[in-house]
Amino acid sequence: MASDPLISEAPGDGSTGRGRRGGGRRSGGRAGNVRGKGAAITQMPWSLPVNTDKPTEPLSEEDVQAVHNGAMRILEEIGIEFLNPESVEILRKAGCIVDGENVRMDRELVMAQLKHAPDRYTMTPRNPDRAITVGGDHMIFGNVSSPPNCSDLDRGRRTGTRESYRDFLKLTQYFNCIHFAGGYPVEPMDLHPSVRHLDCLYDKLTITDKVVHAYSLGKERVEDVMEMVRIAGAMSREEFDAAPHMYTNINSTSPLKHDHPMLDGAMRLARHGQPVVVTPFTLAGAMAPVTLAGAVAQSMAEGLAAIVLLQLINPGCPVAIGTFTSNVDMKTGAPAFGTPDYMRATQMSGQMARFYGLPLRSTNACAANVADSQSAWESAFSLWAAVSSHTHMVYHAAGWLEGGLCASYEKFIMDCETLQQMIAYMKPVTATEDDIAFDAIKEVGHGGHFFGVGHTQERYETAFYGPFLSDWSNFENWEDRGAVHTPERANKIWKQILAEFTPPPIDPAIDEELQAFVAKRKEEGGAPTDY
Repeated sequence: MASDPLISEAPGDGSTGRGRRGGGRRSGGRAGNVRGKGAAITQMPWSLPVNTDKPTEPLSEEDVQAVHNGAMRILEEIGIEFLNPESVEILRKAGCIVDGENVRMDRELVMAQLKHAPDRYTMTPRNPDRAITVGGDHMIFGNVSSPPNCSDLDRGRRTGTRESYRDFLKLTQYFNCIHFAGGYPVEPMDLHPSVRHLDCLYDKLTITDKVVHAYSLGKERVEDVMEMVRIAGAMSREEFDAAPHMYTNINSTSPLKHDHPMLDGAMRLARHGQPVVVTPFTLAGAMAPVTLAGAVAQSMAEGLAAIVLLQLINPGCPVAIGTFTSNVDMKTGAPAFGTPDYMRATQMSGQMARFYGLPLRSTNACAANVADSQSAWESAFSLWAAVSSHTHMVYHAAGWLEGGLCASYEKFIMDCETLQQMIAYMKPVTATEDDIAFDAIKEVGHGGHFFGVGHTQERYETAFYGPFLSDWSNFENWEDRGAVHTPERANKIWKQILAEFTPPPIDPAIDEELQAFVAKRKEEGGAPTDY
């Protein structure tokens, strides 16, 4: 893992391979920043950040073994309910003990199957310059996914629509610190559920050129998304199956259950070699024990059970284990995020993921209801938990509010500022003779300053990270410019980005084929809605 480059840079937002351009071009700016097309902001170039810091590990080796033993005892003695008959039969044939829908598996089977799972893999979307690596020392970020509501300072909180859905996709495409397009950044409630996935994936595959996600909500939706991703990438079915191009995320129904449609979708993707992230929803004190060790042990048991199933179906298929272990407010039962307990649980989950040799997914979560100071500190703590745990894939990295019930335009901008700062933080620190700057120190001597010396003049433009949202002016200058608070500045920025946005080009023939597929599937009725 130490051999990974620290920052794997690809062309910035604009150089997209195969003659395609993605909406921006290089220009001047601090720390090698890239100005997006137009004048909205100057941002960092597209890159795949690599985290070479040592992870924070709260658990001793004995503690890791204790959590592992707890997870194995859950699988061996209590079992996991698989509410999908096909999955139960596969596990039965593998030697698991089955009692109706309850499945118990021994640790030897679990550990043997985990050996098949890769510790890293690459997903390549329709634009190969947007390929992303999951695992190793890499760390990637995705947009907020699945809230039914959205909000901004002008229109307030409201139910999601296709228009707002498309707005968030444009922000997802625009920002180089967002590496993949996760689930729907806001649920477009004005589209009928039977055909929603068709319109949504068409939008996602044409407004963005990044790796996309499929919801595991039944056969039709998963099969349709795989076919549309194949069409968008101009691939044969054999080429699609040969390497990862998209992914799904499934959640267990904690405690100790996996439901029918999510298992169905996960199994379908596994058969085609597409990655599956398994994320138990273990809130300590509600759906898991109130103790962090117990909650993490249960989370590992739920996640590993599904990963074993997927490896039995297709040994070596790419997977990741997700952590969503946080605590609840014990006075009300409401979920809490960005807490000290959340940070520790994420770090503990990172230790366990490394113990099992699996990539880790975590979340930039907050419980705040508006884009305020609470939302900023809870997200900062959540992102620090991701960095310090060596998370590989950060879900909901930009735009999340209300514990996942609302996507905020302003919060998306605020989060991208924080993401850029985390990416800048992960860049290497060197201590060469030039870095020590002895001659510059000698030149300045006692009581001088470093502004004018050659060592500073040669480096000042790229020496430090330059924010696009933070205001570093003094109080008087800030007040003279209208005393604009952070959410108000973010409001102005997202409006500029949307006004200037240009979607990444797509071959007209591919676009036509996608439209024809969507029309055909709509005529056939789309997907059933009785799950």
